[in-house]
Amino acid sequence: MNQLLLQYSYLQMLDLLTTVAFMLHGIREANPVVRFALQSSSHPLGGLLAVKMMALGLGIYCWRCGRERLLTRINILFAIVVAWNLVALIAGGVGAV
Repeated sequence: MNQLLLQYSYLQMLDLLTTVAFMLHGIREANPVVRFALQSSSHPLGGLLAVKMMALGLGIYCWRCGRERLLTRINILFAIVVAWNLVALIAGGVGAV
């Protein structure tokens, strides 16, 4: 498996985990597409998993079509998103300790 696709999958999993952490702390999802999926499904986790499966499908599509530059840019974007989410979770938890 290509390293870019593996990184993409890993970042998607980290984004899923940070989103679940936000949900457990009562923080509303900022992404309107994900928010719609969470509200439209019978269980929010099902909606989130559906979005992540679609994202994984798009990543596989990019990889198979040779869109490595695009996949690299998306990986950078998701690395920034995950880092931001982690900082927000840590900063939000400082007052709770």
